Amino acid sequence: MRFHERKLQLIFLALGSGLVMVMASCVKKPATTYQGYVEGKYVYVASSQSGRLDRLAVARGETISTGHPLFELDVQPESDAERQAAQALQVSMARLADLQTGKRPQEIEVTRAQLLQAQAENRKAVELLKSYAAQYSAGGLPLTELITARATVESTAATVKQIEAELAVAALPARNAQIIVQQQQVAADREALKQAAWKLQQKQIASPRDGLVFDTLYREGEWVAAGNPIVEILPPENLEARFFVPEAVVGRLKIGQNLSVHCDGCAAQVPAQITFISPQAEYTPPVIYSNETRDKLVYMVIARAAADQAAVLHPGQPIEVSLP
Repeated sequence: MRFHERKLQLIFLALGSGLVMVMASCVKKPATTYQGYVEGKYVYVASSQSGRLDRLAVARGETISTGHPLFELDVQPESDAERQAAQALQVSMARLADLQTGKRPQEIEVTRAQLLQAQAENRKAVELLKSYAAQYSAGGLPLTELITARATVESTAATVKQIEAELAVAALPARNAQIIVQQQQVAADREALKQAAWKLQQKQIASPRDGLVFDTLYREGEWVAAGNPIVEILPPENLEARFFVPEAVVGRLKIGQNLSVHCDGCAAQVPAQITFISPQAEYTPPVIYSNETRDKLVYMVIARAAADQAAVLHPGQPIEVSLP
């Protein structure tokens, strides 16, 4: 609790308790009327990212609705990071597609051309071997040349088989392990892009609630650290009436009980319901506890009105609460 809020509570605590004693001995006010004040629960809107405040879209005292733009921080670093993450994802997806489809058509065409050349060399070697074999039988060719021709046929045939195998492998995708690793990389890059996009969104913040712009805490051009509130909003449903009742009364109260709140300048009573009854007693200072002074004990009670009816109340405003 802030210091000024605690100080205000103590002031009204003493005031309320004093009036409770006066009401006990005076008939000017009914015994079911108690003094209190209005307390506001503020919503402090901040960004999870740091940056320069480029635009403040609201002013102090303005009433806004949910989704109304509040402020915008410098988006340049996050925009660059998002583009970089998007490019990394494109590279990863292209790499995965390449692993899944095998070699490119142009590379396969080169291998096929090499196969045709090897087959032609093999046919030439076979025909040459036949000619050498006939000449050797006629005694016109030495044995060494026949042996060389036979080796050439075997070599060209092996080259043909090798290129045929390479052509078959070129049509296959990469190994499963490589594909799995690349799929994981694509998933990681996609999550990185989502994170970058989320950080960029955090630079443009809209109001999460309907309410009053109670205060703006920075000016345009100032540097704002991550998590520091920039706009302070007071939703009408976050206004509550706090009042104090003596020990003899608190036992008759219950959560949800209806009551009426009156304030100076209010055209009519504001209906409200009790939402909290403090289980802890407080003393109205100065007093020393004894059986004779136990009526000095008071309990804080909190009540809330409907949002459309609570708009007439203001934080710190003195009120009177009437119990039925």
